[in-house]
Amino acid sequence: MIKVYDTYIEKRFDSELLRIESWGANSFRVQAFPNQLYSNENYALLDKKNDNQIEIIKHNNEEIILKNGKLTVELDHRDRLTFYNEKGDVLLKEYIRLRAVKHDDGAEDVGTIEITKDFNSTLKLKSREFKAQIGGSFEATTRFESEPNEKIFGMGQYQHEFLDLKNTKLELAQRNSQMSIPFYISSLNYGFLWNNPGIGEVTFAKNMTEWHMESTRVIDYWITAGDDFKEISKNYANATGKVPLMPKKLLGLWQSKLRYRTPEEVIDVVKGYHQRGIQLSTIAIDYFHWPKQGEYRFDKSLWPEPQKLVEELKNKYEVEPIISVWPTVQTDAENYNDYLEGGYLINVNRGVRLTMLIQGTTVFLDTTNPGAREYVWKRIKKNYSDLGIDYYWVDVAEPGYAVYDFDNYRYHSGQALETANLYPNEFLKMIYEGKNDKNHEVVTLVRGAWAGAQKYGALGWSGDIDSSFEAFKNQVNTGLNVGMAGLPWWTTDIGGFHGGNPKDLEFRELLIRWFQYATFSPILRMHGDRLPHSGSLTDSGGGLMPTGAPNEIWSYGEEVEEILTMYLTIREKIKDYLYELMIEAHNDGIPLMRALFYEFPEDESTWEIENTYMLGSELLIAPIMNFDERKRKVYLPKNEIWINIFDQEVYQGGSEYSISAPIDKMPVFVKKSSLNKFKELLNYTNHLAN
Repeated sequence: MIKVYDTYIEKRFDSELLRIESWGANSFRVQAFPNQLYSNENYALLDKKNDNQIEIIKHNNEEIILKNGKLTVELDHRDRLTFYNEKGDVLLKEYIRLRAVKHDDGAEDVGTIEITKDFNSTLKLKSREFKAQIGGSFEATTRFESEPNEKIFGMGQYQHEFLDLKNTKLELAQRNSQMSIPFYISSLNYGFLWNNPGIGEVTFAKNMTEWHMESTRVIDYWITAGDDFKEISKNYANATGKVPLMPKKLLGLWQSKLRYRTPEEVIDVVKGYHQRGIQLSTIAIDYFHWPKQGEYRFDKSLWPEPQKLVEELKNKYEVEPIISVWPTVQTDAENYNDYLEGGYLINVNRGVRLTMLIQGTTVFLDTTNPGAREYVWKRIKKNYSDLGIDYYWVDVAEPGYAVYDFDNYRYHSGQALETANLYPNEFLKMIYEGKNDKNHEVVTLVRGAWAGAQKYGALGWSGDIDSSFEAFKNQVNTGLNVGMAGLPWWTTDIGGFHGGNPKDLEFRELLIRWFQYATFSPILRMHGDRLPHSGSLTDSGGGLMPTGAPNEIWSYGEEVEEILTMYLTIREKIKDYLYELMIEAHNDGIPLMRALFYEFPEDESTWEIENTYMLGSELLIAPIMNFDERKRKVYLPKNEIWINIFDQEVYQGGSEYSISAPIDKMPVFVKKSSLNKFKELLNYTNHLAN
């Protein structure tokens, strides 16, 4: 029996409660509860507004058709859900392969049983399937029919080269350099959010799409329709939260390396930029500025007057310090017993509670525990925020387990298998709610993010990737997918993190090409573990930790410095434009970096173009991603005239061109119709050419 309410319907049959609910414009939320045990957890979704009354198109005891704006859903007598757009085209259909059961009187069982004629019906595969586990949870699988020609984009950050995710298999879990954000946009013009924070996997195969959870208590997904990708991005932002407004002052260079160890090192670097006439946006005070992990304070033996340092950075140099906070707690920290008494640490189901070994034995903070968040924020406020530090770098926020045995970890929110992907979001939430910034300018650099993280000011980055051209090739398409997964702010470690010797000529070229690319990304950030390493400064506390080689723009020789300085000038020339894009992201959830088809969907050729993107709607960027490469092919979308910003050459859109790319140039084009907006930029690049 189907029961109809104003904004949702329910169907109870056997062990399942199926609930279909309007949830925002042109959108439905679908939940299936085994044992008919309803739970009102929203996970990534914001609380629903009460203005989305569903329109009933058809209704009887076993079937119903519902409409919410541009999206229609049909629940048929086989218990299968099919979603349609305004034209009646199928967007997504659940997958069923079951036989009907015939009784002696000729009647047929319905519910989850389908009568089929055009395929083998003895497979016994349901669209929604639960397998009970000891302890009350379920292994769950959800299947959908696959459209082989469909293209799929989004899903967050995975370290592979693919833009189109069709025919890929993705783990639904956070790891160092992997951010699972289970929202995708389809070339069929719908968006799909897998609204379940547990550990699992999704397979976008040719024959079916399958979402599989190792342990859960619900199947929960949200689907939306739109006329184009921008409308879908807006729908998603409205449903899961909008990114704050990025302050304009943060759109310059973020300077970082593997640990500045003292205030003197920090000030020397800032002075170096100041003397060169370069205005830094931030400088990072990285890990082990503290005595012990979990104490959340400066090591006074090396940082004796942190407030004086903060005031000098902000008032004299107009540079924002960004402070690293880890979720690790050393067992010999001064306040370790506080964590034990409060129950603030992640626990294990078996064995010894040990999650990471770095300068001591550590356990991870349980960010899903509200008490733990309150306790840690009080220390952050007292020891950092009250000194004038406004921006934070929540590193190791997956959390970065030494071994990713998710089945062994237990959080305040539940078993890690059921809730682990909430961890980075709750870490971000601690900073966001603690700051309580009325101007909505919270920006937090983070190494993990799940769906909805954007509303807490998440600035994701590529994590600890290799310093190689091979790793660089993975980042361009990855950044585009992060944006289409609903996270508009994203950045990388310029040059990669692991390794890179400033004296190595190939690495110097990698750094140049990466810096050129990062100039045309949301945040321009120098960071990395350069070689060789230094020794320790002291025999205790944070001073035990070594650091890497210098990583400033002048650390790589005069030629590199000259090129990077040129791109810093270019970055200044486009800062107003970047800020316009940040406002658009804040208002509508539109990413700054956009695949060509995101802006030009009517141009069929753009759907095949990778590693090229639009920065906003005006600039086209084609990064150079191979060593010793001095030209590359660039497709320019049709119905536009394009200008190369470096040589002012004019190109007709709709064709592919071979574009020269000497070491100091990367193919960058502006629409001819937008020349006035980029007048200063073009005057500067024209001056360089002459």
